[in-house]
Amino acid sequence: MSDSQNNRAAARVHAPAADVSSLPPAAGRRQRRAAETRLRLFRCALQLFAERGFTSVTVEDITEAADVGKGTFFNYFESKDHVLGVMAEIQLGKVAEALELAGNSEQSIHSVLHRLFLRLAEEPGRSPDLARAIISSFLASKGVRQLIARNMQNGRKMGAEIVAVGQERGEISPELKKDKVAMQMMQTIMGTVLLWSLHEQPPLNVWMEDSFQHFWRSIAVSGKE
Repeated sequence: MSDSQNNRAAARVHAPAADVSSLPPAAGRRQRRAAETRLRLFRCALQLFAERGFTSVTVEDITEAADVGKGTFFNYFESKDHVLGVMAEIQLGKVAEALELAGNSEQSIHSVLHRLFLRLAEEPGRSPDLARAIISSFLASKGVRQLIARNMQNGRKMGAEIVAVGQERGEISPELKKDKVAMQMMQTIMGTVLLWSLHEQPPLNVWMEDSFQHFWRSIAVSGKE
């Protein structure tokens, strides 16, 4: 089995559950209830971060909004910082999904990456306030930065494998280094979110569509732009 095939197999193993619907049918009632509680805490926390800013929100604020006890919070998260780890899990899961799709010969890498750009805009695109809260949390908390950095490293590795598949199929220039293209992709996506959070209009998916088109033209084999 090639390295690319091994990494695509690993993506299936490491792709995190983003919500209750992703649990297997055999999941018990307790497991589903736990997933629902974790997701409710996450959603309430995001709403509060968007309204008040990351540093102004306490664990008590989150548990009150989610209508659970403070002790329940620590059953699911080590700290407030780790709540944003769920966001990173969701985004990383989308990259893993894209890597899985890249292994399907019927899917062009252009369509896989195009879909990925738009999928990664879904969570921060819920509101400019939320996007700004997420960005400010990176700056304010060392714990958040470390958590996000680990997930971003995994995301870059999977992104590089998608690029490698594109090069194998003759869609992406073979002269480019896959790791650098993956980094460029990450910078393009994060920069787009930052600029959109400042301007707010049009919607983030419109910004992301434009960014993808420019990104693709910079890496595509001539004649396949």
